[in-house]
Amino acid sequence: MLTLTINGTTHQVDVESETPLLWALRDTLGLTGTKFGCGIGQCGACTVLIRRAPFRSCGITVGEAAGKKIQTIEGLSTDNTHPVQQAWIMEQVPQCGYCQSGQILAAVSLLRKNTNPTDKDIDRAMSNLCRCGTYPRIRKAIKRAAKLAEAEQ
Repeated sequence: MLTLTINGTTHQVDVESETPLLWALRDTLGLTGTKFGCGIGQCGACTVLIRRAPFRSCGITVGEAAGKKIQTIEGLSTDNTHPVQQAWIMEQVPQCGYCQSGQILAAVSLLRKNTNPTDKDIDRAMSNLCRCGTYPRIRKAIKRAAKLAEAEQ
């Protein structure tokens, strides 16, 4: 048994320590907001936050993640009140939506480090892929989220 702390809750998971975190989240714990995309850590659909930094959950094992604070899209807010979620809705970012949980968490991480990112900052930080090409809307939503977060303070 390995212990994972996800979204503030401690879970005991009975999986091999070499199991990718993605599969423990989805198959063992039922947290299906984290998506399988490419399986090789390139697309970012499986992005989660570990110690507030973005990680591709297909590329980190349960053993490596054990004992660290993990946040999935389910832990961001239960009612879409997080500024990034609000901005995503206001800017109508998703097209197919498949990559969006990873995109949102990557944006959350960016905004925690840089509360007023430029286009260049966003382009550099947002390495997740979107097959629908919603990058202009993602950039616009990140800027809106920064303003929403600033207004909340």
